[in-house]
Amino acid sequence: MANTTAKTINRPASELQNAAFILAGVFAAAFGLKAFLLSSHFIDGGVTGVSMLVAAALRLPLAVLLLVINLPFVALGYRQMGRRFAVRSAIGIGGLALVLAFVPFPDITSDRLLTAVFGGVFIGAGIGLAMRGGAVLDGTEIAALLVSRHLVLLKVSDIILILNVIIFGVAVWVLGTEPALYSMLTYFAASRVMEFVLNGIEQYTGVTIVSEHSESIRLAITEGLGRGVTLYQGKAGFGKRGEQLNERDIVFTVVTRLELPQLHAEIQRIDPHAFVVQYGIDDAQGGIIKKRPLH
Repeated sequence: MANTTAKTINRPASELQNAAFILAGVFAAAFGLKAFLLSSHFIDGGVTGVSMLVAAALRLPLAVLLLVINLPFVALGYRQMGRRFAVRSAIGIGGLALVLAFVPFPDITSDRLLTAVFGGVFIGAGIGLAMRGGAVLDGTEIAALLVSRHLVLLKVSDIILILNVIIFGVAVWVLGTEPALYSMLTYFAASRVMEFVLNGIEQYTGVTIVSEHSESIRLAITEGLGRGVTLYQGKAGFGKRGEQLNERDIVFTVVTRLELPQLHAEIQRIDPHAFVVQYGIDDAQGGIIKKRPLH
């Protein structure tokens, strides 16, 4: 009974938090568009960029085009992501269209470089906040996901890149070379800020360490860094010294990118010849992800 009550209490709180993220994302993205990009005729990437291109070419209202072009992708994504995602995204895109249509924003600067960079900053922050709330303000990723299911040789990121290359190529023809180049800068700034909003400064990195001194490295990580480790039993190895097949523990840990230099320094101190592989992790849960206090 206690668990049921807790779930009933937590769900409205969680939905309220999601709504706050989406609302903040809508206003941040709208501010980036109206206070920076639109007056300078710059565009963003993705479906938003397509909407801005069509609006510039045909002199149609951007708010209407955002709805018309984005919502079909949300409808197509209904089966892939579920009803809750589709409803949140529809509300987010509809809210962005309404804010663009009815909320006035001042034109912040006429400097084109500042416009491109800070327009991208606010748009990226808005998209990232909306995604943290379980919604999207741009249907590009939905479209890329659906296309990738039919073109197995291409990843979602590849399709997004191809779409944006086409969009900015058309922008050169519609807007001119200089606005298109500034628009590419806007897109780059938006993508970097969106990644930061989603992952934060504590972006996780997985590190696998193969060493004869695995126990010393394990202690350095658990006691020095306060991180958890997982040990795999393995055999080393096949290299220039020939087949040796010596059994040893392989250490795996997850750290933030701020902790990587310290981790590498500890590994170098213990075993300069250790074999280290690292790779980015989009998200991680459970275990000792947050650093535990050291005593």
